[in-house]
Amino acid sequence: GTWGSWGPWSSCSNSCGDGVALRSRRCQRTSEEQPCTGDPRQYRLCQLQGCPSGSVPFRAMQCSLYDNRPVLGTSARYRWVPFHGAPNLCDLNCLAEGHNFYYSFGRVLDGTRCSPGSPDLCVGGRCLVGAGPPGHPGTPGTPALRGCLGSPQSVGCDGILGSGARPDACGHCGSGHGSCVLVHRLFQGTDPSSGYFGYVNVTKIPAGATNIKVSDKSRNYLALMASDGRYVLNGDWAIAWPGPYEAAGTLLTYSRAPDGTESLEAPGPT
Repeated sequence: GTWGSWGPWSSCSNSCGDGVALRSRRCQRTSEEQPCTGDPRQYRLCQLQGCPSGSVPFRAMQCSLYDNRPVLGTSARYRWVPFHGAPNLCDLNCLAEGHNFYYSFGRVLDGTRCSPGSPDLCVGGRCLVGAGPPGHPGTPGTPALRGCLGSPQSVGCDGILGSGARPDACGHCGSGHGSCVLVHRLFQGTDPSSGYFGYVNVTKIPAGATNIKVSDKSRNYLALMASDGRYVLNGDWAIAWPGPYEAAGTLLTYSRAPDGTESLEAPGPT
């Protein structure tokens, strides 16, 4: 059999915060053909605006749907709150309020937190590890799906579970090869014959640059100036400490060794 085209993405499973969206496809085959290989459903991480303070947590809301409904084959009525001590984190395990037992009402809805304070989300009854927001396409990440059903699957940079999409060297997602250019330059200068101390312009890092690395081993110090003329590092005759610095919209790491070796590195994009 052959797969039909993917249907549209569903709305996010949550109305605020993190969640997942789902789309599906149908296997088109005759009675003599073998079933299609692959998954009929695909999940994508989604992030909406933060939930307002005082909102009922998603799992607690799901437990409350069973309040005052008959369970366990009796006419007793209970109020239910989340129970987090059960082995399967993605079952809707709810504690009968005021009693010492809990009941599992099946799976939680997709996009439910695996546990309180965790970034992990439940998808298809399994826990999606490290399921933080995918951000804009091009944000690298390595969350994986864990659980007793099947092998782990990674979330691509497009936020789709199992897509295999990876950012290229420029941080672009799904753009294939050739979307960026490697720039490598070597600056060489001769020492003045006598008495010169000052700043020498070496290069300009353009907007949109990624995977930036500048290194130097000499009697000099690397200095970095922002586009507005203000120094970020080693400016105005003051030597900066090694460590992290923010510049041009990215986080820069400045290191300096006792032998005079220095480096500036930043993931970008600037």
